[in-house]
Amino acid sequence: MTNDLIAKTAIDRRLAEIIAPVIEDLGFELVRVRLQGGKTATLQIMADRPEGGINVDDCGDISVAVSATLDVEDPIEDNYYLEVSSPGIDRPLTRMKDFEAFEGYEVRLETNQAIDGRKRWKGVLAGIEGEEVLLNIEDGDEVQTIGLQFDWLSDAKLVLTDDLIREMLRQKKEAGVEIGNLDESAFDAVETDDDGETDDNEGAAGAVTKE
Repeated sequence: MTNDLIAKTAIDRRLAEIIAPVIEDLGFELVRVRLQGGKTATLQIMADRPEGGINVDDCGDISVAVSATLDVEDPIEDNYYLEVSSPGIDRPLTRMKDFEAFEGYEVRLETNQAIDGRKRWKGVLAGIEGEEVLLNIEDGDEVQTIGLQFDWLSDAKLVLTDDLIREMLRQKKEAGVEIGNLDESAFDAVETDDDGETDDNEGAAGAVTKE
């Protein structure tokens, strides 16, 4: 089921309805879709394997299949760029199972309405309970566990830590993703872009011209 974390706007949700089955037929899962405006719009698709670990060739396969489907469905009126990428290390969390899978890791969350006077939260994931995401947050000298309804969340993202880097490397190795002689030290100076996301994503991109 599509939610605001996967697709925020009406056009994003329409695109997700079209794209998700195509990606799933290839053995992958849709993590997030965003149609970004500009002189030429950019359709950003984030995908992953159910067990984690997606490479640039996988992204290329997804790009070809999605592009062919969008040519038929034609939900975007003008020319656009298509970008397909992996979630990256400090990935967005968009599904309930993500919050369960990354229990014990540090996250930043944002809610769509103020709760106790705040919308932004930072803490350690403590799993899920029903439809709630559990978060351990510091309260003075103590740690307090709070529950946030999943449908309250407007943004959720892992925080880059050494433990997270090691876990991502482990997942890639188990998934058979080629990482050469890469080790944790390779990420000591990971560069981030302006929105704070790491630039480690595998991906494929291309322009789509409307006839």
